[in-house]
Amino acid sequence: MDSSTLTLAFAGALLLSLATRMWLATRQMRHVANHRDRVPAAFSAAVTLQAHQKAADYTLVKGRFGLLSAAFGSAVLLGWTLLGGVDLLNTFLRDALLPAYGAMAYQLALLTAFAVISGLIDLPFECYSTFRIEQRFGFNRMTARLFVVDLVKGAAVGALIGLPLAALVLWIMAVSGGLWWLWAWAAWVGFNLVLLVLYPTVIAPLFNKFEPLPDEALKARVQALMQRCGFAAKGLFVMDGSRRSAHANAYFTGLGAAKRVVFFDTLLARLSPSEVEAVLAHELGHFKHRHVLKRMIGIFGLSLAGLALLGWLAGQSGFYTGLGVAPNLAAPNDALALLLFMLALPQFTFFIAPLLAQMSRRDEFQADAYACAQADGRDLASALLKLHEDNAATLTPDPLYVRFYYSHPPAAERLAKLPPAAVAGQPDPSPSTP
Repeated sequence: MDSSTLTLAFAGALLLSLATRMWLATRQMRHVANHRDRVPAAFSAAVTLQAHQKAADYTLVKGRFGLLSAAFGSAVLLGWTLLGGVDLLNTFLRDALLPAYGAMAYQLALLTAFAVISGLIDLPFECYSTFRIEQRFGFNRMTARLFVVDLVKGAAVGALIGLPLAALVLWIMAVSGGLWWLWAWAAWVGFNLVLLVLYPTVIAPLFNKFEPLPDEALKARVQALMQRCGFAAKGLFVMDGSRRSAHANAYFTGLGAAKRVVFFDTLLARLSPSEVEAVLAHELGHFKHRHVLKRMIGIFGLSLAGLALLGWLAGQSGFYTGLGVAPNLAAPNDALALLLFMLALPQFTFFIAPLLAQMSRRDEFQADAYACAQADGRDLASALLKLHEDNAATLTPDPLYVRFYYSHPPAAERLAKLPPAAVAGQPDPSPSTP
């Protein structure tokens, strides 16, 4: 592989992806600002001007912050790669650790040091987002103490899980020859499946409290819905999401017999029992249509292709020099290859985002249709409007921005796809332009 060709391709992909992000973000902000002063006619009966303007302002503030974050992140990426950051870190750790502690310790230290430094670089942005933006719009309920505790717990869990997995992959790369990527993929798939089983009962409780659903009437209603849908879960739980945020959600977690239904306490406080049932029916729709399984298989397939590509690139000296790093001559390059691949790949895969977003929106429409068949569509429609308002989701997104990024359809599109009986008494879902 010619290093100069890779350098030009990487730099071009980085600049083009950044320019596209900024163009789309400015389109979104301009479109939202132009529609800020008037609630779309389709929603005028259900959404107040104050709520609409709050959503617009929230979108604009996040958009401006996103522009700054994207530009800074691209500069940092350039610093890590073509400007020599990874090369400098690698040289320092290799010379300091390899002679005394061996190849595995040096490579794990390289991956750990990169993760720690990257986390410290991102920390001010995370703090500003939580304690300024989310706080300003009334969403943040996280204290500084809880933020630090979460940070420490997250780092500890990441180390306990990530370091053994990294060590396993590095060992496989060292002993498995040219097909190391196939064995590494098998290990990664197995690790993810085990994690799906352990996450609900071991990891998630480290960060949140999960209590059995106390409302017996709602519990009976939910269990009846799951029985109609042929779905079994290990339990129904309420999570204390209000400790950190006012945003509401509900989700399934786990695998096989370990599946759990989890409701945010903020969701239960905002929605009526019939609306909760409709939201849960939507989530069950994803399982009925096998969206979760299909997505998991897709991720596993893409990861196999990615590791196969890395298996070839790792043996090319131009892969390292083209990204600003001198490959090791007397030490393994496995950790370097993993690190550089992780940094470079997103710049090339960025432009498949619209395809993935479109597939996700299609799945949401299917889940909505299933929910209307299993619960009252009117409750789903009213729940969607409440959740859009509570999460300050703009009702007037830029159409192109939606097509590129939105994994969930905008409110107007979702309501327009519901059966006519579901939107009876709701605002006219037909999109309109004030």
